[in-house]
Amino acid sequence: MPLLTVDGLVMEFPRADGAARAVDGVSFTVDRGQVLGLVGESGCGKSMTALCVMRLVPPPGRIVSGRIVFDGTDLLTLPEHAMRRLRGARIAMIFQEPMTALNPVLTAGAQVAETIRIHGRASRREAWDRAVALLREVGIPEPASRARDYPHQLSGGMCQRVVIAMAIACEPDLLIADEPTTALDVTIQAEILELLRRLRERRRMGIVLITHDLGVVAEQADRVAIMYAGRIVEEAPVRELFAHPRHPYTRALLRSMPILGAHRDRLDAIPGVVPDITRRPSGCSFRDRCELATPECATAPPALERGRDGHAVACIHA
Repeated sequence: MPLLTVDGLVMEFPRADGAARAVDGVSFTVDRGQVLGLVGESGCGKSMTALCVMRLVPPPGRIVSGRIVFDGTDLLTLPEHAMRRLRGARIAMIFQEPMTALNPVLTAGAQVAETIRIHGRASRREAWDRAVALLREVGIPEPASRARDYPHQLSGGMCQRVVIAMAIACEPDLLIADEPTTALDVTIQAEILELLRRLRERRRMGIVLITHDLGVVAEQADRVAIMYAGRIVEEAPVRELFAHPRHPYTRALLRSMPILGAHRDRLDAIPGVVPDITRRPSGCSFRDRCELATPECATAPPALERGRDGHAVACIHA
C-alpha cells in the first residue's frame, strides 16, 4: 500500500462570479523511501497541492472533493486536533523561504526544540539536546554554539538546514520539500540536496519534491509528475520521462533547459504564459501555447491515461 495516495483532489477559491480552481483533479501516489518530483512553472498549483496534503489551505480556499490517504487514513475525514498530531510529527514540510519560515525572535535551537516538545517527544532539556544533535545531523558546524544564534545571524544555507532539522525532528514518514533550494547558491543547493538524499536513505521517508528545476528532478526523483494549470499532464519514472516525454508541455520544458556543451544561439522558450485560474481556457489548458493544438483540443480537458509501462499522459496527440 502506498504511503500517500492523492486521488481526484480539487481545491477552489470562491469568487463572486463562481470559483477559481487552483487544484483540479490531481492524483498521485508516494511509496515509503520514494521521491516524487512535482514539476511545473510558477502558478501551476504545486505548492497549493502540498498545502492541501498538510491541510493548511489559506482561507477562503477550500478542498472541494477528492481523497488524501496517508498510511491508510483519509486526512480529509480527520478532525483538526487529530490532524495537528500528524502535522509536523508524521507529515512534515519544508517551506520555500527559510528566512521567513523561521521565527526571528527565537534562536535556531529553540525552534527545533519547540517542534519536539509540541509533539510530546521529550522534556525541555532532552528537547534541547536533541535539537543540537539534529543541527549536527543536517551539517551545521559547531551546533551547540549555532543553536543559540538567531535566524538573522545565520546564512541562507544555514537557515535552510535549520528548517530541515525542524522538519525531521519527529522522524516523519512523509516529507514535503517545497522548492528547498530556492535562493541558495549552487554549492549550497548541492549540499542541501545531498542532505535530503542521505536522510531519505537513512530514515526511509517518502518525499514529495516540489521544484521547477528539471536538473534537480533528474538527480533526486524516482518518479516525476508534470503539473500545468492545476492539473497533472504527465507522470512517469524519471528516466522514462526524460528519455521519452510524451506531452507537448513536457517536451517544451526539456527543450528550454540549458545543456552543457550544446551549441545553440539561444534557448527555446515556451510562448505565452500559464493561464490565470480565473480564466482557464476550455478543453486542454495548454492548447493556446501548444504547437500540436487542433480544434479537438478545445472540446474537453483530456484525461490522464496510464499505459502498461506506468507512463501516464493527458494529451489526445500523445
